[in-house]
Amino acid sequence: MKEITSASNPQIKLAVRLRRRRQRQAHGLCTLEGTRLVQDALSVGAAFHTCFISAAAAVAQPDLAAELQRVCSLYLVSPEILDKISETVSPQSIAAVVSMPELPLPSAAALSLILDGVQDPGNAGTLLRTAAAAGVDQVLCAPGCVDPFNGKVLRAAMGAHFRVPIRILENWEAVWAALPSGQPLYLASAEGSILYDEVDWNEPSALALGSEARGASSQMRERAATVAVPMAAATESLNVAGAGAVILFEAARQRRNAIRRAL
Repeated sequence: MKEITSASNPQIKLAVRLRRRRQRQAHGLCTLEGTRLVQDALSVGAAFHTCFISAAAAVAQPDLAAELQRVCSLYLVSPEILDKISETVSPQSIAAVVSMPELPLPSAAALSLILDGVQDPGNAGTLLRTAAAAGVDQVLCAPGCVDPFNGKVLRAAMGAHFRVPIRILENWEAVWAALPSGQPLYLASAEGSILYDEVDWNEPSALALGSEARGASSQMRERAATVAVPMAAATESLNVAGAGAVILFEAARQRRNAIRRAL
């Protein structure tokens, strides 16, 4: 294991540049922070570029350090250098630079999730994690959405990037082209005309979730039917991550029941 002592080392400088979206896209790389995310990436065979670890973590987790040395260049660095790489207030003791996962899209997605201008990294990451858990076939990031490979999104998603195909789409033509022709398209809305549990989610379909501040785009409102989650106690609405979880797990429940009935 080599040691890097200078923040001006090319590997450190690259890792720092990857905090910017343009640099991530240019290099096809992103940074994972923390043992949990790094172990997740190892378990699914992610392509590792480099990894940085503190002396304390290397001693505390020798098996992890040995496995990382087998798949990439592992560097021993000080907490101060990890702090420069990290996007968190309290940096983790390990960080890895990996190729941005690009899982193949399904030939015919039975359930798609569209993030329509979702800007909050925590909400976006939670929705990706929920999508993976609920069996969503693909997640499409429409124009105006936060970068799904932002460090905060990666941490909130807890490894979902390695379990569900995600695509960043730069224009609406690309969004519509990624959806199977003729599938119903639903938009979550507090004023929705259909209750979310009255939709037949066994039919191939897509669910869109709009911006936290501005709501859905005009492009989405023109195309989608609206679905609502009924509220009690005069509650105005759920946040986008909460609404997405309720609807996606209703879809998962219906599909699970359909499989049981078919047995």
